[in-house]
Amino acid sequence: MQDMSNQSQTQRYSIGYAFTPKKEKSFIQTSLPARATQRGIDLIRIDPNKPLIEQGPFDCIIHKIYGADWSHQLQHFSSQNPNIPIIDSPYSISRLNNRVSMLDVVSQLRINFEKDMSFGFGVPKQLVVSDTEMFAPELDFPVIAKPLVADGSTKSHEICLIFDKEGLEELKTRPVVLQEFVNHGGVVFKVYVVGSHVVCVKRKSLPDISAERMKSLKGCLPFSQISNNKEKGEDDCCCVEMPSENFVVELGKGLREAMGLNLFNFDLIRDGRDCNTFLVIDINYFPGYEKMPDFESVLTDFLLEVVKKKNVEVVKSRNE
Repeated sequence: MQDMSNQSQTQRYSIGYAFTPKKEKSFIQTSLPARATQRGIDLIRIDPNKPLIEQGPFDCIIHKIYGADWSHQLQHFSSQNPNIPIIDSPYSISRLNNRVSMLDVVSQLRINFEKDMSFGFGVPKQLVVSDTEMFAPELDFPVIAKPLVADGSTKSHEICLIFDKEGLEELKTRPVVLQEFVNHGGVVFKVYVVGSHVVCVKRKSLPDISAERMKSLKGCLPFSQISNNKEKGEDDCCCVEMPSENFVVELGKGLREAMGLNLFNFDLIRDGRDCNTFLVIDINYFPGYEKMPDFESVLTDFLLEVVKKKNVEVVKSRNE
């Protein structure tokens, strides 16, 4: 028995990762590899410019690279190594590359929250336009203008708050998604999902806009990732109540199952018109987990769960 215990303790797993240089720099920090090493995980960099099938061996692959060539490499690797988990499927991830399809899944969810039956969820009204003449009457100003494509590039983060038709004409990006601006107490809840682990954090967001103030606001106001500025004004949103843990966990679980994804986050706001309704305004694949509390432990626990489950399934299939 002692020998088996030692064998278990010394078993190591190789996790291949393929990221853009920017993602690699932010994610593969000193603290994460150190924690992973302690837990028996070796994080191995994958060179996306070389054939994936010639690299490894790997017990699991995690990635955040877009493009047909990379998707083809993953498909070829998976066909040759069907027992190696790939987190996540490029096909499933592709839903989140479009700001319309990413929120369609929310409208299709059917969740029984049990303890929180009074809470509801949905998405803001939105539409895609290619020119200012297509602005629909069912959307009132102000609106938030977001590029239709959400591929993690700098351009995909060029988001603006539009106060009138003249502001729409200032936009350079086409096509664009126009999403109704909903007063939400100046707070956004960022919900991180890592497998079955779900955690919600509070961040400062755009302030509410009164009808009186709208009279003096004109044009287009650019902003970029304002909800991530946790250092500025963090105390200002302390009075805004967090959604219940059960509500957030069940919503995260529902999205995970519907999208077939393990690594994502979604932005949630409390609708100022109905405090019992929450709106999902954005979903991102493989977000900046370094902003999540204790992300090193959460990620390593998840990776260990994936590879150990894979090993159990392989052994089971051999014995059948």
